[in-house]
Amino acid sequence: MALTAPVLSVCLFVRKIGLTAIIVLYAIVNASAQDNNEMLADTTRGLLNEVTIKGYLSEQPVLNTPSSVSVINSSQLALQPSTSFVAALNTVPGIRAEERSPGSYRLSIRGSLLRSPFGIRNIKVYYDELPFTDAGGNTYLNAIDVNSINNIEVLKGPDGSLFGANSGGVVILNPYAGADNSYVAAGVNAGSYGLFHQKSAVQQQWHNNTLTIKQAYQSYGGYRQNSYMYRHFINVANRFTYGKNELKALGYYSDLNYQTPGGLTLTQMEADPRSARPQAIAQRIGIRQKMLYGGLVNNWHISRRLKNVAAVYGSRVDFVNPFITNYEERDENTYGLRTYFEWTAVPRPNFDWQVNAGVEWQQTNALISNYDNNAGIKGDAQAIDWVNSNQHFIFTRYVATFYKRLHIEASLSLNYFSYRFKNAFPLAQKAFDTRDFKPQLMPRLAMSYKLTNNFVWRATVSRGYSTPTIAEVRTNNNMVNTALNAELGWNYETGFRLRNSDESTFLDFSVFYYRLQSAIVRRLQDETEYYINSGSIKQPGAEVYFSSWLYRQGAGLFKAVQFNTAYTLSRYTFENYTAGATDYSGNKLTGVPGHVLVSSVQVLLPLGFAVFIQHNFTDRIPLNDANTYYASKYHLLQARATWRQLIGKARLEIYAGADNLLNQRYSLGNDLNAFGNRYYNPAALRNYNVGINVVL
Repeated sequence: MALTAPVLSVCLFVRKIGLTAIIVLYAIVNASAQDNNEMLADTTRGLLNEVTIKGYLSEQPVLNTPSSVSVINSSQLALQPSTSFVAALNTVPGIRAEERSPGSYRLSIRGSLLRSPFGIRNIKVYYDELPFTDAGGNTYLNAIDVNSINNIEVLKGPDGSLFGANSGGVVILNPYAGADNSYVAAGVNAGSYGLFHQKSAVQQQWHNNTLTIKQAYQSYGGYRQNSYMYRHFINVANRFTYGKNELKALGYYSDLNYQTPGGLTLTQMEADPRSARPQAIAQRIGIRQKMLYGGLVNNWHISRRLKNVAAVYGSRVDFVNPFITNYEERDENTYGLRTYFEWTAVPRPNFDWQVNAGVEWQQTNALISNYDNNAGIKGDAQAIDWVNSNQHFIFTRYVATFYKRLHIEASLSLNYFSYRFKNAFPLAQKAFDTRDFKPQLMPRLAMSYKLTNNFVWRATVSRGYSTPTIAEVRTNNNMVNTALNAELGWNYETGFRLRNSDESTFLDFSVFYYRLQSAIVRRLQDETEYYINSGSIKQPGAEVYFSSWLYRQGAGLFKAVQFNTAYTLSRYTFENYTAGATDYSGNKLTGVPGHVLVSSVQVLLPLGFAVFIQHNFTDRIPLNDANTYYASKYHLLQARATWRQLIGKARLEIYAGADNLLNQRYSLGNDLNAFGNRYYNPAALRNYNVGINVVL
């Protein structure tokens, strides 16, 4: 039964705490108190250092990077709710992360969610150096527990020159913390509507080897009917150094199960926002998803000027989706490799250069089966298809720096994509049919100029290209749509970055214009979906990110105060789009708010106390291509109070938080162009959580 306050979760909290409670009590009883000035130093240390990014094959300062990039570091992740990626990702301008129901993520970068009724499409995601988006274009971000990720890099805008087909951008999840010290950590939190989350980690370092194991369990009763979820997650990472070289092994197993309540009409939402669609309950619709993922990454310094990075990986996904119209099963097996060489120049005072060349290859084999759904029980077969997708590309990059001020990057990739399919039922085809896409070149030219040591201007031109995903080619209408083409376009961007001399204040500003052609859009007929290529979409926009430690004296009532804000302006419209006899040209792009402003304040107080407050304003959102329905604008306010203490060698953290303090009625994830005007997925009203973490 859903709980309405953290007090009502105490029984669940105590019953499930287990090993976590033992570790916490051991730390408190067996350690003595120490001076908390060291805790303050640890909190601010690193936040003032120059931020770097590794996404462009080699580490470089964000200030000088000519592209539009953002980094969510471990300190920033720690301030956000530990149960979801959504709040943290939405602090980045240009990103819109949604959670239609607990466990059901959607994500877009500078673009439309039209392609994504659920999941992530037209964005390339990496797990360290390993491709995480499969060859069919699907990304199972909801399989991962956010606490297993140390930092997130976001490369905004089409960036296929190094990362293959995408029209939105690239997200890199870095699971390594960087430090090789040994530790044991555990945490638990509970909250409203039956929320419970437990995590633990152990890292052991000896000689030249570091082994890290992390585990997490999460369950949530849900705000709405038919929205219960749970996830078991465990990941293992091992790093072995030999000479100047490094071999990493990464892997995880995830068992995710969540119910889906379905969209409501505006009338239904206003009458009872906690209700589910009656058909959703009757048909017991939801997702059961098990994923096993693993890979190896070898970093080999062949000589002082030449190195090679090579990665191999594989994954298996067992996916089950009882839906209103059918019962779907997907068995997906993916394997692939990525390798590149880096050749650097002999350093010179006024000229430096670097060359990269590499290849990435992926294969995903999927067995997709649809059956009658008899109230959550698999019935007679409707259609069974084999769909095998292959995606590979070769890439090269040249980087030059003149007089340590002018930085130029030119990169290019040649992309290949094809899929094969055959029907096992009812046609029982013997041979595969093949759809080959024409090879595509994806260039990128970028430059930055350091006007002063703290002020850098930048500009980028890049081409986007995104092939249809297998989920779009073979939808729940049980047909393979071979007429669906890739979308493509050109992005033009300029901006600047500015910081002060001690790097406590940072400003990043960018404006861009992206014209997307043959955009893939979702259409619905009754309860089944299909996709078509529309005309063109104009996407002009602007983004601002500002961060500053306004005060950090370490004395008095306020030891330090940090302010962050991220603003996104989106003026996206359909330029040329008709569907049948209806002309949508000139309409606002479905699913994209015109303005988004996310601001936060972090205050560090004496005796290890800290307060964090964050506000999110999201403008109204068009819900259909005709722009006849809109989701209302909303203000979200969240707050968190934390007490951190050093007790001997143990680091103890106790916190309490609240979300949606203004008790806004809003939908965090709308069903776009929904049949029957069922657009709305109401999010939870005011809710609370409490938790405790300890590191030994």
